[in-house]
Amino acid sequence: MQQLNAAEDTGISRDYASYDFPYRYNLTTAAKLVREISLKGLLERYGDILWQPGSHKYNVNNFIGELHEILENPLFTVFSQDMLDGLIGKLRNRGNSNATINRKMAALRKLLRKAHKMGDIHSLPEFRREKEKAGRIRFLDHEEERRLFEAIGKESDVYQRLCIFLVDTGARLGEGLGLQWGDIVERRATFWVTKSGRSRSVPLTARAYDAVFASEKRGKGPFAGIDQQRFRTSWHAARHTVGLGSDDDVVPHILRHTCASRLVQGGIDIRRVQMWLGHQTLQMTMRYAHLASHDLDMCLPVLERHVK
Repeated sequence: MQQLNAAEDTGISRDYASYDFPYRYNLTTAAKLVREISLKGLLERYGDILWQPGSHKYNVNNFIGELHEILENPLFTVFSQDMLDGLIGKLRNRGNSNATINRKMAALRKLLRKAHKMGDIHSLPEFRREKEKAGRIRFLDHEEERRLFEAIGKESDVYQRLCIFLVDTGARLGEGLGLQWGDIVERRATFWVTKSGRSRSVPLTARAYDAVFASEKRGKGPFAGIDQQRFRTSWHAARHTVGLGSDDDVVPHILRHTCASRLVQGGIDIRRVQMWLGHQTLQMTMRYAHLASHDLDMCLPVLERHVK
């Protein structure tokens, strides 16, 4: 029996057996076909898709901009594990805490995952969450709130009413600014665009309700006309006016911490506080659990019975 030639053995017709294919398709070739891109380029391409406008997106832009600058080779087709480890090392040398590194890596991971899905890069590194220390949570007492809100109110009534709304609902600044008139039904406010991606509704206190409806029904919502950066500028000026200028924790987000702290101190169980704040995990809410120290008082009678 006559032996089959190579063309017949592989199923390739004789007409094409002698054709010289310029390359064989493999992963190496595929990687070469992808154009080099930078983190800034990916952010420009997908930033508006991945992040809603607001303070979080502003922070993400800063994070990615910093990572772009310290990346040894800003253009790439593959984001390797060595590249990721190098970034973490440089951030740590800059004095970044593990918590800060985790926030920056979360933004990077989200951006790279989108780029990988769209075929802009061909591999992803393994992201590992750095162990964080339990940080101090700062909240306002009633006297600090009164002085701070009074100082803000001297510059802008609507700024003061926004602060009242935030501290009584625990809403993030972006959620408050994005509130629309149709989101307020039967003395409840619904936040549709949230950091966790899950909507939530909370009842309004009497003063929060008044703070909302003191605004004329113009525009999309009661606080929609407020420029976030101008509000932050006024906040920081008021902070200095009332003697809190040296406390870096007194930022607008402290109003959310204050709301959570008051709920826990008032005896609200941690699960309900989680639902109120819209935390994805109970672990996030447990940061406030230590404030419920009065719950431990019920333990005393049990121990006292064993004392002779």
